[in-house]
Amino acid sequence: QRKLSFASGAAISWLEPKISLANHFKNGAAQNFPAEVNKPASVREEQSIAEPCQLTREPEEINSDEELEDICDDKEDDLGAVEEQRSVILHLLSQLKLGMDLTRVVLPTFILEKRSLLEMYADFMSHPDLFIAITNGTTPEERMIRFVEYYLTSFHEGRKGAIAKKPYNPIIGETFHCSWRIPKSDVATDASSNFSAHSSSEQVTLSKDMEGQTELDYYTVKFVAEQVSHHPPVSGFYAECVERKMCVNAHVWTKSKFLGMSIGVTMIGEGLLSLLEHGEEYTFSLPCAYARSILTVPWVELGGKVNINCAKTGYSASINFHTKPFYGGKLHRVTGEVKQNMTNTVVCRVQGEWNSVLEFTYSNGETKYVDLTKLSVTRKRVRPLEKQGPFESRRLWQHVTESLRDGDIDKATEHKRALEEQQRNEERLRAETETSWCTKYFLKDGDGWVYHKPLWKTVSTVQTDTN
Repeated sequence: QRKLSFASGAAISWLEPKISLANHFKNGAAQNFPAEVNKPASVREEQSIAEPCQLTREPEEINSDEELEDICDDKEDDLGAVEEQRSVILHLLSQLKLGMDLTRVVLPTFILEKRSLLEMYADFMSHPDLFIAITNGTTPEERMIRFVEYYLTSFHEGRKGAIAKKPYNPIIGETFHCSWRIPKSDVATDASSNFSAHSSSEQVTLSKDMEGQTELDYYTVKFVAEQVSHHPPVSGFYAECVERKMCVNAHVWTKSKFLGMSIGVTMIGEGLLSLLEHGEEYTFSLPCAYARSILTVPWVELGGKVNINCAKTGYSASINFHTKPFYGGKLHRVTGEVKQNMTNTVVCRVQGEWNSVLEFTYSNGETKYVDLTKLSVTRKRVRPLEKQGPFESRRLWQHVTESLRDGDIDKATEHKRALEEQQRNEERLRAETETSWCTKYFLKDGDGWVYHKPLWKTVSTVQTDTN
């Protein structure tokens, strides 16, 4: 077994270790499950979920009035079982080779965050006031700068705490819906007030007060994400603010590699921000992520160069996320510049740390400092579990999440294994019947995926009807 090379796409079954590992990381191997009657009812329920394509694959409109302000706050600052299970991690590492693709490797349950990757993408939108403020820029230059400012503030809140843990791998067909309500008074209309100074406690008060406001007093940003492919693992997500005629559409393929004492995650794909009021489109990419020091206290580092471009206006931005050198240097450092391509003039420079303080220097000599830890966070609004469909992230993973919160790793592993086994069975059935997967909200478009009803189609239809 040790001498055999793996065929492309083969599933990996770990060799039986000498220590008891509580079956934490067997991937597709024959399992000695207890008798069906002895399984928790919730696990039996997960295994009996109908074939997703037999469920309605028609897009459904989510009523944002059914969504409630999210009270879930699962910070991942506790090492917990990660420290207790170091022998498990050591054994896992002994089975891996440098550069090995981890896409099909099921990692131990105890290193998981208590949320799906689809929800993590939603958490990148935790400053929707800055997102909406982009279209308020009075010039193409100002709008590009505002987008860069928003982009750089999104990564800090997307991470839950300082400890690097891994979100659940979404199951094909899994979806996540949420929205945000932002008081119109909180959205900056000029460059000097781009960033709100509200503290977190002030933001919660604002949110409670806002419940009694009329629709005209706030903007709504809606978000939907869907796992559109399993191999490769591709997620599509889309957010829009109808009132401000702006939306963002993106598809991301996560590719993980083993790098020794680190795990590198490449985010392959592209995003497109559309400002329909101005007829502008901004393309952007995402940095790579690294889980460092995986044997001690794992932490996250971003690295790589990303580009933002607006073909219509000729403005572009180049941003570098710097990984820490072996000796010296700062953690989480980022630098970048915004320039007008026609004249090659730099109109803004940025430096600092993506999870701490950023310094923006503009062409007029002004400098602005942004402390990301003091920026207000708008809580997303999510429908209660009982109103969610069986393949919506929180309902789909609810038993895994509950078990992780209770610290019951074995139970969480059983629930997770049941979902993964169901996914494998469905994939096998589709292969046997030569049935292709049908997505719900996103349509294949060349190498990417586009939301089935993007705002630019709706707005253009309205304009055509008017004419």
